[in-house]
Amino acid sequence: MKLGTTDIEVSPIALGTWAMGGGDSWGESDPVLAVKTVHRALELGINFIDTAPAYGNGLSEQLLGDALAGKRHQAVLATKCGLVWGNDDEGSVHKSRDGVTIRRNLGKQSIIKQVEESLGRLKTDYIDLLLTHWQSIPPFHTPIEETIEAFELLKQQGKIRSYGACNVSLEELKEYQKFGTPSLVQERFSMLWRDKADLASYCAENRITFQAYSPLERGVLTGKAALSQNVVGTAKASVAWYKMENRPKVLTLLTSLETMADTYNTRVGNLVIAWTRQATGTMNVLCGARKPNQIEENSKAQDLVITAKDWAIIDSLARTLL
Repeated sequence: MKLGTTDIEVSPIALGTWAMGGGDSWGESDPVLAVKTVHRALELGINFIDTAPAYGNGLSEQLLGDALAGKRHQAVLATKCGLVWGNDDEGSVHKSRDGVTIRRNLGKQSIIKQVEESLGRLKTDYIDLLLTHWQSIPPFHTPIEETIEAFELLKQQGKIRSYGACNVSLEELKEYQKFGTPSLVQERFSMLWRDKADLASYCAENRITFQAYSPLERGVLTGKAALSQNVVGTAKASVAWYKMENRPKVLTLLTSLETMADTYNTRVGNLVIAWTRQATGTMNVLCGARKPNQIEENSKAQDLVITAKDWAIIDSLARTLL
């Protein structure tokens, strides 16, 4: 599929590398497995890879830089800007974790500095897609026009090829469009999380790629086994469906999805990814993985097409939990 209105071609499923950064969010990282996972994704035709400086405080980008040595031309590489954690970095407080305070800063000069640091960690001289990670907030608020100025300058310099936004409201996206041409919007979206469904529809109408993150609700929708395991890391712990009082509802849904998956000769996780991919005309599905077998499993959803009737049935089943 095309990335927005650019001529960049990306796989409909992307590899997410948040978990590779480990830390408080995901538990211990395994660099060797992380590199093998990236290599396996490329072998399976998944060329779209997403990361961010804040994932493991630079570790995810460093691992990706190692993994893409000699293979950079095979990947469409997306990273982000706007979250900083240095002792001298200014910005509005976002959160504290892993012993540092994360701050939001989307100022022009800060973005230029952040991109230089990302290029160093990624061991590359260009980024295919640069995204604002979280939007600017007081007291250190930056007008979107200034952020776009930085993006356009970086494009002119050949350091980025395209840009977009994560965790953005419809009003903010329209402001991005007022001053530039965003290619992609990345938001949390799944059959059990539809807060940005209207934004996804808007993106489809305006030829902006909408990339859904956490489509499997961080493991919940991969199948019943996930709900029998211990929850490790704050990323999974923050998902309400892991709470004991919600698990019976999810298990009922998973039972129905298992039956549907059997008719397609696939697994529940792949059925869910395919359902998500077909939610709108410009939907791209971001699937996190840090082990080769995880991306191998997710890749099977690339060619899975659900009939309109079955898509609607799954939609109705999931809506009973919303």
